[in-house]
Amino acid sequence: MKIFGMGGFELVIILVVILIIFGPKNLPKLGKALGNTVSNLREGMKSGKKKKVEEGEEAEATVEEESSEPAKIEGKVEEAAEDAAEAAEDAVVEAEEVAEETADAVEAAADEAGAAAEEAPKKVVKRVVKKKVTTDEPAAADADAE
Repeated sequence: MKIFGMGGFELVIILVVILIIFGPKNLPKLGKALGNTVSNLREGMKSGKKKKVEEGEEAEATVEEESSEPAKIEGKVEEAAEDAAEAAEDAVVEAEEVAEETADAVEAAADEAGAAAEEAPKKVVKRVVKKKVTTDEPAAADADAE
């Protein structure tokens, strides 16, 4: 049986040397201190493992949070697209209203122009008739004079 690369005989020699150095009275205290040291080492190893596990969980949470970031951005982009679509619909409705108002104004202007056009030939005819009448009178007067 080998422990730490030493055989049983080497371990017995080490234990005898320790007994001589510390004495039989202090040997139980030494064993208790050695046991406490080993238990503290084990607890430290377990806490180190717990810390690594916690760090791993934190890293996973960070990765999940970072991976959820694109989803958040995608949601914001979709919201912006919906807002833009609503704004475009509002602009189309407003443009249609303006087009209707413009068409009404053009129609009203056309009606006014049509009414003015109907009155214009009457005035021209009256003017032409008046001019002919005035120009015919001197000619008739000249004919009577001859």
